[in-house]
Order: sequence, then C-alpha cells, then structure tokens
Amino acid sequence: MSAGIFGLLDDVAALARLAAASIDDVGAAAGKATLKATGVVVDDTAVTPQYVHGIAAERELPIIKKIAIGSLRNKLVFILPAALLLSQFLPSALPVLLILGGTYLAFEGAEKVWEAFAHHDDHVGDLETVEHTPHEEKQLIAGAVRTDFILSTEIMVIALDSVKDEAFLARLAILVVVAIAITIGVYGVVAAIVKMDDVGLLLSQRKSAGIQKLGRGLVAAMPKVLSTLSTVGIVAMLWVGGHILLVNVHELGWWEAPYELVHHLEHSVHGGIVGWLVNTGCSAVVGLVVGAVVAVVLHVLPHRHGADEAH
Repeated sequence: MSAGIFGLLDDVAALARLAAASIDDVGAAAGKATLKATGVVVDDTAVTPQYVHGIAAERELPIIKKIAIGSLRNKLVFILPAALLLSQFLPSALPVLLILGGTYLAFEGAEKVWEAFAHHDDHVGDLETVEHTPHEEKQLIAGAVRTDFILSTEIMVIALDSVKDEAFLARLAILVVVAIAITIGVYGVVAAIVKMDDVGLLLSQRKSAGIQKLGRGLVAAMPKVLSTLSTVGIVAMLWVGGHILLVNVHELGWWEAPYELVHHLEHSVHGGIVGWLVNTGCSAVVGLVVGAVVAVVLHVLPHRHGADEAH
C-alpha cells in the first residue's frame, strides 16, 4: 500500500513539474507576444489621456477605472473568443476585420483634427476644468471604450499571430495573460500620468526646498504634458489606422502599390529610427486621407440628402 502511495506522490510531483513548466512557457510566450504589440500599446497609452483631458480631478480615476474595465471586457469577452475561433476556422477573415477597425480609427482621428481646426479660436488648449453630467460622462467612457476596442483588437491579433503555432489551449492561456497584463500596464500608466499633478501638489507642501521645487515643476508641467499627449493620441489614431490599412490591404492583395511605396521609402533611408519615422508619417497621411473621406461621406452626404428632400 505504501508503494502505491509513493507512486501516487511521484505522479503528482510529475504533474506539478509539468504544470510549472507549462506556466513558464505561457509566461515566456506572453512576454514575447506583448513585446510584438508594443507599438500599439504605446499608441493606446497615448490615446486614452485625451478622454480625461479637462475632467474634474475627483472624476479622473473613476473614469479611467471604468475605461480599463471596458477595455478588459473588450479583450476577454469579445475579441479573444472571436480571434481564436476565426484563427481556428476562418483565418482569412482577420485581415478584413482589421481593415474595418483601421478605417474606424482613421475616421476618429480625422474627426478630431477637424474639430481642433474648427474650434481653433475657441481657446484651443484651454485646460479649464469641465463639469460633465452623468450622461455626458457615460458617453465619454463609451467613446473611449469604442476606440480601445479597435486598438485592443490590433494588440490581440498581433499577439495571436506571434503564437499561432501553439496548441489551442496554450494560445488561449497566453492571450488571457497578454490581455490582463497589457490592460493593467496601459491604464496604470495613464492613471499615473493624469494624477501626476496631484503628486506634484503634495510634494510642493513638503519641508524640503528641493522637493517643493520638484513638486511645483510637476504641477506646472502636467497641463502641457496632457495637452501634448492629447495631440499625440490624435496622431496615433491616424498612424495606427493608416498602418493597419496599408498592411492588411497589401496582405489581402487588394491594392499592393501603397504598401510597396511606403516600404521602398522606408528602406531608401536605411531603416532604423528615420525609417520608422518615414513609415509612421506615411501611415498617418494614409489614415488622414481615408478618415477624411469617411467623415465627408458620413457628415456631408446626409446633409445634402436632407437639403434635397427639403426642396
């Protein structure tokens, strides 16, 4: 009987070692997948602060928390199951979904560019705190979660592509880890950024003159940082949207010339940082053009149709 017990313990120990090895493999693969999606993660971090730009200080963290919960729900409830099923049974559909998402991002970015120019004389960059009604706050959060959905889809699809050779259950575990880690990372950084002025205020009340100076510097700098991040977020929508369109339209063979032109320009400057800047700039232009066309279709044509009916 004791031999049976020891045999059982050996089996349990073997299973434990196997489970530990599997966890290590999942962690390593998740780290690799997250690294591949770093570019979009940075864009996600830059886009989000604009949604709490000018919000009352006491509402910043609650709003970020709600957006983070919406982001995690996007990844785990909607994107992850759909991406896994499509990758298993209909992998050719993923590029089409990304093209739709890239078009939406480009449209969002182009609309914000238009709004910035249309209200240029209405104190653009004014950081006066705005009080939002519960309904307005709910709409703001919904808009942020919709934008996050596109960025999260890109992140999850990039991560999925990096582990496509893994078994189904391994892919599932890896993508769950990626979804949770990226959401915590992105919205943790966003929360730290938007509350940095409060940290500066606390530091400015300390006894040390040096710490007081640092605190005052943070308080003075944060409005400019948030304003800059808001602009970066708009540009990020355009360049990520444009890049998604370029890559996936080329991958599907619909129109290869734009991607090949950008690829040629990137290599003509020998890649590196300059090459990345060329690629990013071209992607942003593509995003702006496509987004502007979509905006015209959605806003101008309905008005014209209404005017025709009035006549």
